[in-house]
Amino acid sequence: MFTSIRCLGYVSSINLLVAVCLGMYVRWEVTDEPMILVIFILGLFVLGIASILYYYFSMEKASLSLFHLWGGFLLGLLCFLNSKALDQNVKEQVTNYLLLASISMRTIWALTERICSSLHYKPTLLTSQEILELLGFGIASSTMLLSKSMAIIGLVMALGALIVDLRMKSLLALPNLACFALITSLVFFKALGITANPYAFACYMGRLICDPLLDVYFSGLGSSERWLPLLSLGRVWRRLSLLPLGLVELAYFVLAALKLGHLDQWYLVIPGFCVFGLFWAVCHVVLLITLWGFHTKLTECQRAWRAQKSGTRSLDRVMASRGIRHFCLISERLVFFSLVSTSILGAVSWQSANGLFLSVLLLVLPLESLSHALFHELGSCLGGTCVGYALVVPTSYCSVDGQPTLLPPEQVQGLNLRSTAMLNGVQRLFSHHMVETFGCDYSTSGVTLEALQDKLRTFLELRTADGPRHDTYLVFYSGHTQKGTGAWALAGGESLRLAQLLEMWKEKNAGRCSRLILVLDTEHALPWVKEVRRVEGFFVAVQGAELAPPREDAEAGEGAPQLGDFTSEWVEYNCNPDSDIQWSERGRAVTATYGVSKCWSDYSLHLPTGSDIANHWKTHFPKATYPMVHLSNWCCGLNLLWLCSVCLRCARRFKLAWFPPNVLDTGQGIKLVRS
Repeated sequence: MFTSIRCLGYVSSINLLVAVCLGMYVRWEVTDEPMILVIFILGLFVLGIASILYYYFSMEKASLSLFHLWGGFLLGLLCFLNSKALDQNVKEQVTNYLLLASISMRTIWALTERICSSLHYKPTLLTSQEILELLGFGIASSTMLLSKSMAIIGLVMALGALIVDLRMKSLLALPNLACFALITSLVFFKALGITANPYAFACYMGRLICDPLLDVYFSGLGSSERWLPLLSLGRVWRRLSLLPLGLVELAYFVLAALKLGHLDQWYLVIPGFCVFGLFWAVCHVVLLITLWGFHTKLTECQRAWRAQKSGTRSLDRVMASRGIRHFCLISERLVFFSLVSTSILGAVSWQSANGLFLSVLLLVLPLESLSHALFHELGSCLGGTCVGYALVVPTSYCSVDGQPTLLPPEQVQGLNLRSTAMLNGVQRLFSHHMVETFGCDYSTSGVTLEALQDKLRTFLELRTADGPRHDTYLVFYSGHTQKGTGAWALAGGESLRLAQLLEMWKEKNAGRCSRLILVLDTEHALPWVKEVRRVEGFFVAVQGAELAPPREDAEAGEGAPQLGDFTSEWVEYNCNPDSDIQWSERGRAVTATYGVSKCWSDYSLHLPTGSDIANHWKTHFPKATYPMVHLSNWCCGLNLLWLCSVCLRCARRFKLAWFPPNVLDTGQGIKLVRS
């Protein structure tokens, strides 16, 4: 099957080769230009060298490189060396049909490969084949005048940027493709005064666009995988990439300013360019500062990632823990305004007779679309920030009045081992999921209510380094609890009830959209699990466990489940993707259960508020750009699909209330489970 699919590709290449040879011969025959014959013979010579390298020396990569470079060059010549004398030539018509057959078979081959799943996807921006064919087409433009050649080279660069745009699955990739096709076919070649061969250009463009266009649907690479070639670049290379971007943006502005020389409608052109040119300049200063800030944050994430010894932790998890998601959500809005300003300035300064302006416009649009896609993808796929606190109070027995008592001396050693194992497990969980650790406290003498409340209030007030609150606050508790209420039994006969904890959460999280997750490894966690299901207005979840009663025929302490057993299994389940733990199996000594508040399904990771954007602006941008804050808040605050969102919210609430899943993914990498 794989060989049959490859045959389609070979037939397409042979069709292309025959079409190019016939087309070059026709042009030499009609024009009697000796240079065309020289290039034609040289092309056949290069083809012979490529065949020798492929079949006799097994140098497949070098052979294909020569083929694609010369293929792009000769297709470019077929496109540019065109005249009206060829319109009625039978050989030229055959050449055109062969070109169409080649691109048709190339498309069928690419589609069949993807349908049969015989293609292995690798993260890349441009393949070597695409780079060489683009380079060959650009070299072919050197046969024309310098002004026309520069415009063609700009068009080739725009096509390369469009290929990357499609491969990254940018939101605006398809509109950019339509814009490229329309401007190129209707305006561009007319502006250069070139009668290009549409079949040759369609074949060239189709061969390059075919794969990335199909991959918009078929590619299974995730967002962070697609952007890995950029995210894995070193600090110097990433920052140097801003230099060509800045030069392209500057060239676009200068070319757009040439419109001011057209004085036939000066009363519209001059005021329009001054207003929208200023808007464009402000937006693009913001764009460059935003990209610089992103690269700075990404460098910090790369250093932290390389410093970690664990090979299972991915870069996107490190970026999530460093608040990259929040930065990208704000930056996405800012880059969108850059795209809008570029489009408006292009419309105001439209020059249908300036081929260089058109090519640079077609280059700038996909580049800015890629910047927007980068922030949109990372803002959507990265998890939020999380901070955690753990408290272990090793008491197991309770007197009649509810006061926890210390264990007898002969059991202290076993208790210390279990408690230490719990703390190590929680620290493993925090480290694996990049949870910022507020503290892991261990107390054998109990904790007073006042000390615990002060500790929790301080914990619930924590914020990220950028200023916003964390998306998730995780509290782990293991110790004695009161039967019936599940309240934490503290020193001095005091206790902490769920209502008290929620009151502190309400006080610290007022008007915010963070969530609280409580993980309990206690004997009486079920009351809190049931109580949290009646809570409204907060995003709160309780993960608990039930210990099976010891068998009557077993000796005391032997074979009976103990505190710490649930923590050990739950941490292993959340940290080891290959874990074989089955929470739903019958006869488990430790069964898991969880409960969530009524509005839990409405939760979404923290979205930037107006104050977040204002604080971000004050930190990174000059005061002259502050009016953009209000414009950004107003535009992004419009919710045109509110009715659909209400229906979806009701459906999610109903599903979670009546058909809760056995495993509930929090989106932080941490899963809540029930048996």
